[in-house]
Amino acid sequence: MSCQKFCVAFLHWEFIYVITAFNLAYPITPWKFKLSCMPRNTTYDFLLPAGISKNTSNLSGHYEALVETKLNSSGTYLSNLSSRTTFHCCFWSEEDKNCSVHADNIEGKAFVSTVNSLVFQQIGANWNIQCWMKEDLKLFICYMESLFKSPFKNYDLKVHLLYLLLEVLEESPLLPQKSSFQIVQCNCSVHECCECHVPVPTVKINYTLLMYLKITSGGVIFHSPPMSVQPINVVKPDPPLGLCMKITDTGNLKISWSNPTLVPFQLQYQVKYSENSPKNMRKADEIVSATSLLVDSVLPGSSYEVQVRSKRLDGPGIWSDWSTPLTFTTQDVIYFPPKILTTVGSNVSFHCIYKNENKIVSSKKIVWWMNLAEKIPQSQYDVVGDHVSKVTFPNLNATKPRGKFTYDAVYCCNEHECHHRYAELYVIDVNINISCETDGYLTKMTCRWSPSAIQSLVGSTLQLRYQRSSLYCSDVPSIHPISEPKDCPLQRDGFYECLFQPIFLLSGYTMWIRINHSLGSLDSPPTCVIPDSVVKPLPPSSVKAEITVKIGLLKISWEKPVFPENNLQFQIRYGLSGKKVQWKVFEVYDAKLKSASFPVPDLCAVYAVQVRCKRLDGLGYWSNWSTPAYTIVTDIKVPIRGPEFWRIINEDNTKKERNVTLLWKPLMKNDSLCSVRSYVVKHHTSRNGTWSEDVGNHTKFTFLWTEQAHSVTVLAVNSIGASSANFNLTFSWPMSKVNIVQSLSAYPLNSSCVILSWMLSPSDYNLMYFILEWKILHEDNEIKWLRIPSSVKKYYVHDHFIPIEKYQFSLYPIFMEGVGKPKIIDSFTQDDEKHQHDAGLYVIVPIIISSSILLLGTLLISHQRMKKLFWEDVPNPKNCSWAQGLNFQKKMPDTKEPLGGCRFSQ
Repeated sequence: MSCQKFCVAFLHWEFIYVITAFNLAYPITPWKFKLSCMPRNTTYDFLLPAGISKNTSNLSGHYEALVETKLNSSGTYLSNLSSRTTFHCCFWSEEDKNCSVHADNIEGKAFVSTVNSLVFQQIGANWNIQCWMKEDLKLFICYMESLFKSPFKNYDLKVHLLYLLLEVLEESPLLPQKSSFQIVQCNCSVHECCECHVPVPTVKINYTLLMYLKITSGGVIFHSPPMSVQPINVVKPDPPLGLCMKITDTGNLKISWSNPTLVPFQLQYQVKYSENSPKNMRKADEIVSATSLLVDSVLPGSSYEVQVRSKRLDGPGIWSDWSTPLTFTTQDVIYFPPKILTTVGSNVSFHCIYKNENKIVSSKKIVWWMNLAEKIPQSQYDVVGDHVSKVTFPNLNATKPRGKFTYDAVYCCNEHECHHRYAELYVIDVNINISCETDGYLTKMTCRWSPSAIQSLVGSTLQLRYQRSSLYCSDVPSIHPISEPKDCPLQRDGFYECLFQPIFLLSGYTMWIRINHSLGSLDSPPTCVIPDSVVKPLPPSSVKAEITVKIGLLKISWEKPVFPENNLQFQIRYGLSGKKVQWKVFEVYDAKLKSASFPVPDLCAVYAVQVRCKRLDGLGYWSNWSTPAYTIVTDIKVPIRGPEFWRIINEDNTKKERNVTLLWKPLMKNDSLCSVRSYVVKHHTSRNGTWSEDVGNHTKFTFLWTEQAHSVTVLAVNSIGASSANFNLTFSWPMSKVNIVQSLSAYPLNSSCVILSWMLSPSDYNLMYFILEWKILHEDNEIKWLRIPSSVKKYYVHDHFIPIEKYQFSLYPIFMEGVGKPKIIDSFTQDDEKHQHDAGLYVIVPIIISSSILLLGTLLISHQRMKKLFWEDVPNPKNCSWAQGLNFQKKMPDTKEPLGGCRFSQ
């Protein structure tokens, strides 16, 4: 507020005696009012505005003060003044045009000073005053400025405001004692204006503020009549903020603003704007109660200037200052809306007004393009008005980013050209999957979601919002108008993670992702989660694994977790322990079970076992796998069988004795179940009966063969007992002469395989199996042997055979009565080359067949290519004059094909 100079006409004042008296308080109005102090017989004509009575005797107001001055005779112009001058002060305004002087019963104190008050006596003192309450409702302000410009500069001006807050203003004509008033000094500038600040507690804005002004200048003291006001009735809001203009989706100009602070009452707004368009110019001034105003008939190339101010809607108040002017100019092509943010599958529409060379194009001549590459079909156009065209996009797909452009450009064009301005269409897939999981202690729920579907929308922020119902979820989840946000930090794996704690297990949490963008907000489809239905239990505890003794099953036991209390199903995974376990899964659906047993192929291996659980009704998640448990390899059963064994016989002709050395291979785990503590050789002879010898873990044993027949059995013994199925071998002098193997042949296939075949003669003995021995001839190398079933007549021996060496092969028939006479050969059979050639045929013949097929295919392809190249030169009769007389459909001699093949043009 510009400050004018104080215009009180006076000379140097000296010793003026001032007496002030009070009557009723003047009610402060929301508009400006004046304080005038004049000598008793001075006319007010030059002060009062038109319409105020010039006869002071007719002034009948009750708001006045009497100022008496008593002058000494020591002044330069004292002869012109009476020794006692009386001044009357009153309030008046354009709304209250009465200002009376009432001097009866005036009492007061005097202050004496010497002054030359010729000018003051002529025109008196006059001020403009306005008081208001700031919008923050904490500060009451009175502003005063002089009514006339003073021709004098050398004077001292001080203004004080004395005030008192009363809950109820008494109707008694007597006012409170002066000592009960509080005083504030006003800030006065060199421009002869003052501003007084009175702090008012917010809780007392409905109280009555009683006050008066004490004005001191050059020794003269003026006391204004008392004033009263309720601060709530003179609130002056701050100017509206955030003034904004934009084209709406319907093509109107929307003027919007906001209030700087909140006030305890509604406001009204005065909007003044001017429009300068190609068709007309207009000015408007409107009063509205909303914080926005729509201006219709907006055209391209128009300019608007707007200002807004506010005031209390109901009850008295003061208009705020005008906001800073805002100017807005529309473009040559208006799109409304200029940008659209929407979701996949929705339908949207753009409107357009096109101006070309100061002429607005008819809506019937407007065409639409997408990205200047695809013309939009006219079936999607609509004519809204003479100049407004509309295009609709149904069932939209997600926008595919093109480089730095994350939107589709929609162009509104006339029939011949397109303006460079365009509208932007953002289509986002908001189908975001929110997955939630309640911990095994039922104390918290964690929800996760990925923003990958909307990462292309630059400048957007994502927020999870939710609304909790008291019990369960509705059949169709919907977005609730009242919801709460949830803080979801971004994790390293690119997912956002939100934590709900504490939780209500049976409440329904409806949640969705809100995408906030400058173009608007989008919400993902809502999903409803009941914490009790998404529990991930703790893994089972006390998991143990073992191979049961004598039964031979893998047995796993566990303890179910305490929570949840629902029935649980279990999954067991097991596999051979190692770096990469090949897991197999076993299901347990009986909630009461705490253990399970099932067979495994290898009873003597170490198994790793883990267990997890989940609600039996299928709700929730599988728990994590338990800590692995491992089986321990122990003896499960007695060995399945004893070891296979053979013998080496060393004869002593002098003593007519034979030393027999038994040989066997260590028993494998699958046969020993699962270890061998020792081997026991069991003997039986007709003379000495049966006896046993424990040979420990040795795999050789030598005994003396002295009797006609000697039977031996080798048993494997573990911690459970001795093997139940064993091999027996009987050494018999008579049987050693039984010869049933008529022939034996050996055919080497390669250095690692030899084929042996034999022929047998009929025999009355019970043949059990054969024992085949082989070794390098004339060397005391270790004998190699293997057992062959009795039904086999040809056998492939796999070993490392040295081609330059000679081998001895021996085939022993084993009868139940004893070991028969062996058939022994010291070299390979003479026709081995024939057999090798026959074996080679198995390799050569497939190679020959494959080569023949490949050659045949090549010939066929070559034939077709030659035929194609040849008929390329056959002319088209329609294009060659010399060929028009030839019949290319005529058959070639000895063929069924036409002369021209299929190369004729149609």
